[in-house]
Amino acid sequence: MNKTINLNADLGESFGPWTMGEDEALLQVVRSANIACGFHAGDPVVMRHTVRTALAAGVSLGAHPAYPDLQGFGRRPMKMAPAELEAMIIYQVGALAGMAAAEGGRITHVKPHGALNNQACEDAALADAVARAVKAIDPGLILLAPVLSELHAAGARAGLRVAGEVFADRAYTDKGTLVPRGQPGAVIHDHDELVTHVLRMLEAGGVVSQSGKVLPTSMDSICVHGDTLGAVESARHLRTELEARGWTIAPLPQLS
Repeated sequence: MNKTINLNADLGESFGPWTMGEDEALLQVVRSANIACGFHAGDPVVMRHTVRTALAAGVSLGAHPAYPDLQGFGRRPMKMAPAELEAMIIYQVGALAGMAAAEGGRITHVKPHGALNNQACEDAALADAVARAVKAIDPGLILLAPVLSELHAAGARAGLRVAGEVFADRAYTDKGTLVPRGQPGAVIHDHDELVTHVLRMLEAGGVVSQSGKVLPTSMDSICVHGDTLGAVESARHLRTELEARGWTIAPLPQLS
């Protein structure tokens, strides 16, 4: 069994004088960063600083495009024509690619954010539009997509390299989708419970739902949300426990 896996976090989500998360601390734990591109969070100064800090920590860079929804943090569903959606994604990824180039680095993956990600996980046509946009920018980019999702399948159809993602701090339904945030137990805050949740999935070889149902799937990356209470402590605890069990934590581009 290949015991190499990636830890990722959504970062660069501060905006102007408003601070979100503890990016510098998380960058010492995770191995890939999904950096906000200004549409749901982040701004040019935050983007460039996050890129610079991530590169100094040896963390691989990813773009985290979203719907244009600063007030709703990109978590409100929207409807867009495919051409508009593709252009919107290309615009955001291109902005982060420019920041990365200015700091002597490059982006290696794309992970949609919030409502865009959630909708693409269930809507095949929307997922195909996301995959087309990523491929149009660079067919060598990795699409970081939730396991068992339409977005994961769309990336494969497009010929992209797809990394399957599970969430350390989120509970799953029996269909393999995330339990909506408003429902009890949807977000896991307890550090030990979070580790148990991840280890249970790795040992079962698939997503384990709230009811205990196992949905077999390969898993490449584990996300710890940077805006979740106690995210840094949870991420450190998770990495320590994984490494104690023989897992190697690697950047996304280094996964086989």
